Amino acid sequence: MKSEKLKKIKKLIVENKLETLVAVFLGITTLLVAWAGWIGSLHGGIQAINFTKSNNLAAQGNAEYNVAAQVYISDLFSWNTVLSLRLDLEAARTKGDHDEAQIIETKIQKIKEDSCSPRLAEAMDEPRYRDGGASPFEDENFTNGYFEEAKKLLDESQQTMEEGKTDNLRGDSYRLVSVIYSLVLFLLGTVGVLKDYQSRKMLFIFSACILGFGIIYMLTIPMPTGFDITNFFKLK
Repeated sequence: MKSEKLKKIKKLIVENKLETLVAVFLGITTLLVAWAGWIGSLHGGIQAINFTKSNNLAAQGNAEYNVAAQVYISDLFSWNTVLSLRLDLEAARTKGDHDEAQIIETKIQKIKEDSCSPRLAEAMDEPRYRDGGASPFEDENFTNGYFEEAKKLLDESQQTMEEGKTDNLRGDSYRLVSVIYSLVLFLLGTVGVLKDYQSRKMLFIFSACILGFGIIYMLTIPMPTGFDITNFFKLK
């Protein structure tokens, strides 16, 4: 009788331990579900911010490109006008017509001051363009310089968009983690329904394995950019 009673007591103790473990794992998993949902929502918020920022940068870049294109066309027209005037200037000097040469020089200076961008005005003072007859618009670096700021904005827009896509993917990954944890909650809840101890034990071990997999997978997903949990506890 004593041995049977001891067996029952041991069985009861073992079952109570299992129930305690199940309760502990239920609590831990519930917290992990909440954590994964919160971090996933933070990723979603950063994604929205990055997409908005990317669109704004793209709009600025396109506007800058249009302005640069207008300046480029205006400078090209001004350069061609100055080039024609320089030919007239050489002809006037050849003829010895100093008055005409002075008038043409004044016209060139006026165009340089009023119609040329600082980029072209600076280039026109370089000897190779002033005396050598070369055109700055034949220099790829010179022409690309007009669109440098626009390209910078558009590149930043694209980079920000990619960061937003990455945040979206990470947010989806955290939602998948939440699904895994929800599955663990379902299995742990089923453990309490089963009558057979061995079946409950096997199901608990299976649940613990899935929980471990979920935790490992979650730890491989980077946290949101600039995440600092202490910021959420600072008084505003």
